[in-house]
Amino acid sequence: MSQTTAQPGGGATAINLCDLRKVYGDHVVIENLSMDIQEGEFFTLLGPSGCGKTTLLRMIAGFNSIEGGTIAFNGKVINDLAPSERNIGMVFQNYALFPQMTAAKNVAFGLENRKVPKTDIPPRVDEALEHVHMTQLRDRMPGLMSGGQQQRVALARALVISPAVLLMDEPLSNLDAKLRVEMRTTIREIQREAGITTVYVTHDQEEAMSVSDRIAVMNEGVVQQVGTPPAIYHRPVNMFVAGFIGKTNTLERPVRRQKNQVLVDLDTATALDITDQVDESKVGKTVIVSARPEAVAVADAGLSATIVDQTFLGPQNQVRAKLDDDTIVEFLEFSHGATHAWTPGQTVKLALDQSRLNYFDPTSSSTVMRSES
Repeated sequence: MSQTTAQPGGGATAINLCDLRKVYGDHVVIENLSMDIQEGEFFTLLGPSGCGKTTLLRMIAGFNSIEGGTIAFNGKVINDLAPSERNIGMVFQNYALFPQMTAAKNVAFGLENRKVPKTDIPPRVDEALEHVHMTQLRDRMPGLMSGGQQQRVALARALVISPAVLLMDEPLSNLDAKLRVEMRTTIREIQREAGITTVYVTHDQEEAMSVSDRIAVMNEGVVQQVGTPPAIYHRPVNMFVAGFIGKTNTLERPVRRQKNQVLVDLDTATALDITDQVDESKVGKTVIVSARPEAVAVADAGLSATIVDQTFLGPQNQVRAKLDDDTIVEFLEFSHGATHAWTPGQTVKLALDQSRLNYFDPTSSSTVMRSES
């Protein structure tokens, strides 16, 4: 897509958020939030409802006031600029298309508002619609489009103005499950092709992991962790991130020393050597052992468990089992033509893949793992 509109600093845009503060009445929503978003990056704000992610996006857009701190595009502070002066493209949750305008006229609206020469508008609209595969529906009204088609038009309208930054607020939440998967692939492809810095808001963990270069996990207005999808999934910094991103099994277990080893006792017969993973200051205390379902497997030796139930998920079989202390543990088995039929009450042994485990402090919920750097 052509990049004819001037952008702060030229080229892709880096975003710097420094000590941001947002207050509604007596309620502090965001306090001292600082974060850097890189040029051309697909950056996702992920968290539960009410965590402040949409509030933060609207602060970047200029729709919400800022009670403290600064927002800068390529080093230029934009706090006092109106939304129309920030050179942003915005895709809303409800698409916000004009119902009385065709797809082409909706896309052209932003260009007309910016006083782009009339002769330049049609080719740019055509190009934008082609990027989102909507050329054949250029003359159709939004009311006669599917949700996915409306979403594509909204994306074309946001990109046609060649914005410095693309902001997207839960753009797929109104689509059915299959279409969400299709559209997130489309959005990612278009973003990569355009090379535009994108800030994306969602509460859907799978969606965030599938489209993002990096993710900021938020809770109660606080950024819990920023990192690539694999880093956040495999090495969460606290129990909130571990539990919010995917599923995890948790076991609180004692740590002891045996000669030169630091061990965590899973039960009276099973211990893991965590000497190189957890600081020895945890000896004599307990840690929370966190194991993703894929890190648990039926084995010849391990934790004694009793099958509770199973759920067939197509490529995977999700099985729940109860340990001797009544803790429920979930594990996954891949389907290979025939699904293993587990019987409730059946006894098994469960082993944990130590390379995939994480350890947390029971009091602070923060990781106690040694740095891998």
